[in-house]
Amino acid sequence: MEKTQKPALKLKRLQEMPVLGKRVLVRVDFNVPLHEGEVSDDSRLRAALPTLRYLMEAKAKIVLISHLGRPKGKPEEKYSLKPVARALEKIIGAPVSFSPECVGTQAEKAALSVKAGEVILMENLRFHAGEEKNDPDFAKGLANLGEIFVEDAFGAIHRAHASTVGIPKILPSCVGFLVQKELEFLDRVIGNPARPFVAIIGGAKVSDKLGVLNKLLDRVDTLLIGGGMAYTFLLAQEVSIGKSLLEKDRVPDAQAVIDKSYVKKVTCLLPADHLAVSEIKPGVKVSVTQGMAIPNGLIGADIGPHTIEIFLEEIEKAKTIFWNGPMGVFEIPEFAAGSRAIAEAMAKAGKNGAVTIVGGGDSLAVLSQTGLSEEMSHCSTGGGASLELLEGKILPGLSAISS
Repeated sequence: MEKTQKPALKLKRLQEMPVLGKRVLVRVDFNVPLHEGEVSDDSRLRAALPTLRYLMEAKAKIVLISHLGRPKGKPEEKYSLKPVARALEKIIGAPVSFSPECVGTQAEKAALSVKAGEVILMENLRFHAGEEKNDPDFAKGLANLGEIFVEDAFGAIHRAHASTVGIPKILPSCVGFLVQKELEFLDRVIGNPARPFVAIIGGAKVSDKLGVLNKLLDRVDTLLIGGGMAYTFLLAQEVSIGKSLLEKDRVPDAQAVIDKSYVKKVTCLLPADHLAVSEIKPGVKVSVTQGMAIPNGLIGADIGPHTIEIFLEEIEKAKTIFWNGPMGVFEIPEFAAGSRAIAEAMAKAGKNGAVTIVGGGDSLAVLSQTGLSEEMSHCSTGGGASLELLEGKILPGLSAISS
């Protein structure tokens, strides 16, 4: 029986749009961490640079909109984008104006004041409940800021919000260079990847990754499972996990993934040993288990040295590698070795010609810690969006733009 194919999206690209002298409304993802009123990680700002520089050189009037944090539909000073405007100004080496409103008379007046080649950043979209509710009036208010809409917030296109699906109903729309790049690299995973293809999936919960695990089993040669979710898989194999993180209701699902790997002839590897502790905290006594089982009373906090060795052997052979989710509680240095080893092995594989793709905020944080971000073929700015694409879902923000 033939598989039904999802309809192909026809997306207009930024380079196909007449932007000279036009007010171009760009949805960016500037949901960046702030520390003491300053941007502490500007990687998402830098990811937007190709689109911004193109528009500046094309003498467009650039109006940027973004969300930051979860302010629950009302203004909160700690979620203001004003510090982001200052940080962006330093990165692009040109003035960036800031509007304390993103809709209404003041916002429209600010947008109209932007001259060719100039940039303005509007205040946080989520200061208005209409953003997450996809309110048509709010979307119309945003659309009033521009003449052309560019979707370049890959990290937000899986959300059906006013700024992602409402605006394209009103303005001529296209995708920016960041979204184009994300789709190009994820297509390598979804479409025809160079083989062997290895996927490394970690993180805390099986429930967060179940859809993508099942889809990856249709595509990969080897699946490496680590992180907190691995303990649910181990229990499905009747391996003792002590007091480790467990989603008991997902044990049958984990077993189904393992069963599917046998049917698909995919090598599915679980941790062969662990770093085990009595509680998750810095400075605690760490022991290495002698095998897969974790003694009663102990908690798995990271993959062990033997597992690292096994996983690295698979990564070394791979021609395409996709990684989403850390191998342990990497925020605590004692439990970061597994995730760091994966990052270092992928960097080495990349130098030997492999395509290396990393998605998800925690995995990107590991790369940031190790200074290896630049060594990867592609670091996806949208963990949730990339997983949903890999699951085969049609993302609302792309569907809204598709002609």
